[in-house]
Amino acid sequence: KAGEMYKIGKIGGFLHLYIGQEAVAVGFISAVGPDDYVIGAYREHGQALARGAEPGRVMAELFGKRTGVSKGKGGSMHMFDTEKRFMGGHGIVGGGMPLAVGMAFALDYRQTDQVVLCFFGDGAVNEGAFHESLNLASLWRLPVIYVCENNMYGMGTSVERASAVPQLFRRAQCYDMHVESVDGMDVLAVREAADRAVHHTRRHREPKFIEAVTYRFRGHSIADPGTYRTKEEIRQWEERDPIPKMRRY
Repeated sequence: KAGEMYKIGKIGGFLHLYIGQEAVAVGFISAVGPDDYVIGAYREHGQALARGAEPGRVMAELFGKRTGVSKGKGGSMHMFDTEKRFMGGHGIVGGGMPLAVGMAFALDYRQTDQVVLCFFGDGAVNEGAFHESLNLASLWRLPVIYVCENNMYGMGTSVERASAVPQLFRRAQCYDMHVESVDGMDVLAVREAADRAVHHTRRHREPKFIEAVTYRFRGHSIADPGTYRTKEEIRQWEERDPIPKMRRY
């Protein structure tokens, strides 16, 4: 419906749909408590909903209304819901990662048992903020869980073409951090990995990195024709759609 409204000019700005990646948001966010913090990237509609943001307020934000979760000032890429401790929505690639370090540092300073859950895409792993954030999080032993939503493409460029090490969880190993890779199309597998990560980080007060291998069924943004992917590739991933898969289960 959001895509439909964008095409007829009711929604402006950018629009990055989360269709296909739902298992990642649901699996991870269902594993954290109401006092924990969650940070998304710019493809955060599904994450905001999974965190409990009221759907009407999420849609109102897309329409730029004052009744939106960010009072209509954030739009698609900057959804905040501070009551739910959902701290955005950030348009800069990798922009939420240093903020997660700061939030985790504050929790460590206050000596609480809370954790920070930080989502970002595969395109962020080549940003300087990725390396600086992971280094500080590990160096200071901060309670942050970094979740890389590897949907195989950073805009129109495949991971294989953009990363010398396409197994992205290996990028975090050099920062002396516990790492894991999980099938991001299976909500139960994601939830199990999330439970392990949250328990570890909450108990040991140190960071963890998880790569969730997933796939977006639509283009990078609503304006992306997606000509860099074949119909056969998309069809094969759609057969693993996490929603009907969970329904069948």
